[in-house]
Amino acid sequence: MAEILPFRALRFNPEIVGKLESVVTQPYDKISPEMQARYYAASPFNIVRVIRGLEEPVDSAENNVYTRAAETLGDWIQSRALVSEGEPALYRYDQEGRWPRGARAVMRRRGFIALVRLEDYSAGIVFPHEETFSGPKADRLELLKATHAHFGQIFVLYSDPEGTIEAALDKDSPATERPWERASDEYGTVHSVWRIQDSSAIESIVEKMRAKKLVIADGHHRYETALAFRGFWRSQHGDDPRADYAMMTFVRMETDCLTILPTHRVLHSLRDFDWEIALAGAREFFEWTPATREGGDWRGRFLNALAELGRMRPALGVYGGSERLGWLALKPAIPLQRLLPDLPPSLARLDTVLLHRLLIERVLAISREAVREEKNLRYVREPDLAFEEVDRGRAQVAFLMNPTPVKEVWGNALAGHVLPQKSTDFYPKLLSGLTAYWLDNPAGI
Repeated sequence: MAEILPFRALRFNPEIVGKLESVVTQPYDKISPEMQARYYAASPFNIVRVIRGLEEPVDSAENNVYTRAAETLGDWIQSRALVSEGEPALYRYDQEGRWPRGARAVMRRRGFIALVRLEDYSAGIVFPHEETFSGPKADRLELLKATHAHFGQIFVLYSDPEGTIEAALDKDSPATERPWERASDEYGTVHSVWRIQDSSAIESIVEKMRAKKLVIADGHHRYETALAFRGFWRSQHGDDPRADYAMMTFVRMETDCLTILPTHRVLHSLRDFDWEIALAGAREFFEWTPATREGGDWRGRFLNALAELGRMRPALGVYGGSERLGWLALKPAIPLQRLLPDLPPSLARLDTVLLHRLLIERVLAISREAVREEKNLRYVREPDLAFEEVDRGRAQVAFLMNPTPVKEVWGNALAGHVLPQKSTDFYPKLLSGLTAYWLDNPAGI
């Protein structure tokens, strides 16, 4: 049973910090060094100073990114740059903006922010859909121990074919009313939040969510960190229930604007890499179609052809330089059950799974441990960057991906099957800093 709670959100006070755009950020794991510098320059109150602090040469156990984050948070609360809501509420969260790469003119997505009781995956209430890395979880746990606050949103999907929950959100916060908060991000998406405090609306939504299964779309590291922090908190505070909850944004699985972008793989520092030997190994499982770089927009044509091929069967784009590019399409009669006996058919035919299990592990002999530690592999969202990494000699080969379908993510997650790391990239992201769940709020949850 999914237990959803309204809460007293901690939020930025515009009378102190000014425009919301200057203090909110993309999720911590999407913040590049260039973005981090821009956020720091935008405002002395930008949330990046808490969620992604800068290391200093004098860092020690007593003075480091985590202790400074806690000190900054305390200063902001004391100066009322951050203020607490007086009464518990749910928060409707709308996003409106351009689809990536001109796929469609405008996209609109609606969800709501609430607390949810943390459950182990084994309880069958919250389901992951991809593997995680240990490094980010250790980092986030130290931040949570220092600040006792959740600043980023865990993005969760739920199924509601009739849209009854979205209708309840709209009824209590009609679009004609001014939102509680509104900010535009660097990608042109407008983020609007309405406070929902009507007790009957809250009760209706909470009750409707009880029977829902929840699939994590984005925020696996944050969720698993919250589970680890719950254990730490209990060891320090006994039965105090505050760490039994985490902040989430819930989005309906059936919405038309649930977009997944592909995450491309760039391989580097491979010892004795040989293009022809690697291609011959790939041809054991895939059909190879070479491409050329002729014409003005060859990259666009390359990606369009990859998308078209992917509608028929699993396919990958491969780029190793000016004379080394083309597409790999899974052979129709390939015996996947024999090749990947440990995987169910629904997982075995996914592009990312085939890339990792057949090409990266078998053909290129890169171990799963090396992949987890990103020793020979980098993940990039923009395809142009994948091409450029090879052209500039920083990588030996790039694999260009099609997006994983949402239904495949949902179905495999509920069946208990997790995808390789970075198999999905949901777009647009949920901003950090719109609301925060502060465990030390003197008014309580």
